[in-house]
Amino acid sequence: MDIVPKIGITGLPRVGKTEGLIRVIKRLEHEYVFGGMITKGIEKGGERVGFKIIDWMTKEERLFAHVDLDSVYRVGKYKVDLKVLNEFGITAIKRAIEDKNVDIVVVDEVGKMELESRKFREVVREALECDKPALLTLHKKSRDGLLQDIRNMDNVRILEITPINRNLLPYKIEKILKEEGL
Repeated sequence: MDIVPKIGITGLPRVGKTEGLIRVIKRLEHEYVFGGMITKGIEKGGERVGFKIIDWMTKEERLFAHVDLDSVYRVGKYKVDLKVLNEFGITAIKRAIEDKNVDIVVVDEVGKMELESRKFREVVREALECDKPALLTLHKKSRDGLLQDIRNMDNVRILEITPINRNLLPYKIEKILKEEGL
């Protein structure tokens, strides 16, 4: 059996992990079907105030975390709605794994807020074990056990996005996907 490419994009906060991932998707969408979830920042007056989850297939969005959200879960300055992740984000990832029409599974982001959910941890492992290529963005500095496991997996290539390589990295990822099994 061929090794199916799994690519983890890591980098410092706000360096452009999600933007790089979206650039890869947009470059390849005419050839492949992507599914899963994207976590996009919400800005107000130039300051990040929250995050929304986007189901890449349906383009539906839900508010996931915000400074003004009413929630008991808190990560840094953000209050987090884990129900949105568990019922909406995870559903998008599971659909991508199971849908025969989806070629590539997307998980953005395996980060501190998302790792508060046990169900999210489980679906990330499913995405890494499924027979489809997967693109994930990974929190850079977290010592969380799941992130450590991902970094140590033989079948996962970890690429760091920086201000210097962020324009070239999407091309490199495209090349890896095409050379390793798409």
